[in-house]
Amino acid sequence: MNDQRITMAHGDGGEQAHQLIEEVFLKAFGYNGEPLMDAACVKVTDRIAVSTDSFVIKPIFFPGGNIGKIAVAGTVNDIAVSGAVPMYITAGFILEEGFLIRDLVSIVESMAEEAKKAGVRLISGDTKVVERGSADGMFINTTGIGIYQNEIQIHPEAMQEGDSIIISGTIGDHGVTILTARGELGLISDVQSDCASLNHLIREACEGQSGIRIMRDPTRGGLATTLVEICEDFKVTMELDQTALPVRQDVRGACDMLGFDPLYMANEGKVIIITAKESEEYVLKALQSHELGKNAKVIGSITSKDRGQLLLKTPMGTTRRLGRMAGMHLPRIC
Repeated sequence: MNDQRITMAHGDGGEQAHQLIEEVFLKAFGYNGEPLMDAACVKVTDRIAVSTDSFVIKPIFFPGGNIGKIAVAGTVNDIAVSGAVPMYITAGFILEEGFLIRDLVSIVESMAEEAKKAGVRLISGDTKVVERGSADGMFINTTGIGIYQNEIQIHPEAMQEGDSIIISGTIGDHGVTILTARGELGLISDVQSDCASLNHLIREACEGQSGIRIMRDPTRGGLATTLVEICEDFKVTMELDQTALPVRQDVRGACDMLGFDPLYMANEGKVIIITAKESEEYVLKALQSHELGKNAKVIGSITSKDRGQLLLKTPMGTTRRLGRMAGMHLPRIC
């Protein structure tokens, strides 16, 4: 089927739809011979975490990944930062008439590969086909299911003055990658997306640590917007040290040239961990010992519990307040 293109018949539930499911999806996701029912049957115990996301990234192939990889990694990360163990993913595909089946195969195979790395199973899915020009190639919707266990306890209500803010690596890589891949501004860069599943990294860094306050993955809106949301939701004031922010030189250069701020550029393979000061050293070293966290740094702290605002200490020693990302920064980023 690799040389064929998606037709409306692939979405009508007939023979071609059956062939697409069998030769593309079941082949990639490891069909084990169980009856194909309208719902997957899985066994879960205790509390579960559930997260739903949609992926409309443009372009669908980019340096460091594609829409399929980011769909799995993004879903895994949403479950992992809640303190749960990601277990299962469902995926719905909206395919545009004319889409190359070889590209679909490549995307689905990358999903299967990323799921294997993360240790999760793709257990259910759906495919719909829309007319040419209606979906920009492909959209993917996912739901992730995880199980809460005792090893990682999240206590956002316990945030207090002196708690440390840690980021697991350089910021803005994904945003600059997508901006470059679109080729609209003549920007040339070797930056690759940081798209990756972080559940193993998070578990190694936080397992058994009672001081973990909250974790978030700073995707759309970047680091600053994510931290502003935490500040406002839990009425804490944070201060970031601008000189401590890990930013690749080529990312900084691209942002300077185009008038963007790395603090607001999207990330798809980074985690923010806010932890008690006494857990800082353990968490930081654990992150830095992992390939995905080797550039982890402490970038600031909670300075008070009152007004709920995010401050940035500049190299000049002055302090300015950061807000949410204003306006449309970079659409179709994930």
